[in-house]
Amino acid sequence: MKREQVPQDDENLMDGRGRELCYAVDENGNYVQVLSSGWAPKNAALLQAWEQINEEARETLMLAKAGKVSPLAFFMARGMFDVALLSAYIDLPKRIIRAHLEPENFRHLDDVTLGKYAEAFNITVDELVNWSKTANILLDKKWSEFPRRDSRRDGDE
Repeated sequence: MKREQVPQDDENLMDGRGRELCYAVDENGNYVQVLSSGWAPKNAALLQAWEQINEEARETLMLAKAGKVSPLAFFMARGMFDVALLSAYIDLPKRIIRAHLEPENFRHLDDVTLGKYAEAFNITVDELVNWSKTANILLDKKWSEFPRRDSRRDGDE
């Protein structure tokens, strides 16, 4: 693809905040790096994927409100975490995280553990503790309204 043919569809999921590195051929026939703001079919697929994630999060929220799972399950669904990934993020054993998915166990978590979870989910401890209100706000937001976060954990590694 030539440099001027790299898609620049402005209707992207991140409202112009995200760009993707592509390779294209310049006027001299050399490969060069070009930033793309999006491509309509890819953006449509991403939007559909986020709609599916939100639907799963809504279903999990209903289970949490019914007392069948802890609010941790909702935040995991919303953030696309499974037990193994969350374990790696917060350095807790998977069996402990599975135990915290039980509502009664979640209610007894200490502030340090709540802080680990909150940091992984990019929310405050207060938002985690007041999960019902937080969950409704999160489900009403569009992806583009969320603040960007450095996935490298602010250079810790």
